[in-house]
Amino acid sequence: MLNPVQEKLLAMLQWFDSYCQKHDICYYVAGGTMLGAIRHGGFIPWDDDVDVVIPRTDYEKLIHSFDPEGSKYELESPYSGTDDYLFSFAKLYDTETTLTENVGSGFTRGLYIDLFPIDGVGGEDWLLNFKKYNRFRSLLLTRTCAVRKGRSFLKNFVIIMVKWIPGFILNNKKLSIKVDRAAARLDYGSSDYVGNLMGAYGKKEILRKEIFGRPTRYAFENIEVNGPERYNEYLTTIYGDWNQIPPENKRHGKHSYLLLDLEHSYKDQTR
Repeated sequence: MLNPVQEKLLAMLQWFDSYCQKHDICYYVAGGTMLGAIRHGGFIPWDDDVDVVIPRTDYEKLIHSFDPEGSKYELESPYSGTDDYLFSFAKLYDTETTLTENVGSGFTRGLYIDLFPIDGVGGEDWLLNFKKYNRFRSLLLTRTCAVRKGRSFLKNFVIIMVKWIPGFILNNKKLSIKVDRAAARLDYGSSDYVGNLMGAYGKKEILRKEIFGRPTRYAFENIEVNGPERYNEYLTTIYGDWNQIPPENKRHGKHSYLLLDLEHSYKDQTR
């Protein structure tokens, strides 16, 4: 049985899938969402999000021409014009909900699906290209993430120090756009290796392009979604033995929320 968050996310994913089919946008569910589709036939029971990856050309088409078409869903990206949006990728929101993420000083929108671009990373030099990009991206992550218990003293100290850099010297909004532009530097079409450069699994998300292949339909709860064609290679690259169920102490969601309200819209609050 799905929990209330998963029910909302499933409805959002179904709408997004229909939108992409209607507008000829290629996408794949990714990470834990893809793992859930194959191992559980839907959500990993303790999962609390949905991740989607989109080849760069289709990603640009989506974020620059998105139309909610009268739905309750909205899309936001680094190019949306809102100064408090500090992520280098896009998010699709359920505007009838409220969610405050534990990033920066707190970031409030609605329950969301993360939408990441898939970018080219070159050929046999892909690891060097990824490392160059990742050093640049790390600055944005350090600038926007929050101090947390369980993180090392050194990492928390660096986060505090970087946050003290004034905005006129290091503007978060401009930095998020630069991170996105850096990810798009190498051509997707001519790259043998591609991947989600902004993902949580780092270099594990860089794969040969043919592993993504043609978007393939997979059952996900009571709907179908697109996923990588060679799903076993995809999941093995990221998770290793992906069929192995983790121990109980690791069966928990990966996000840190300060507030979650599924009944009221964040638009009714002052940002």
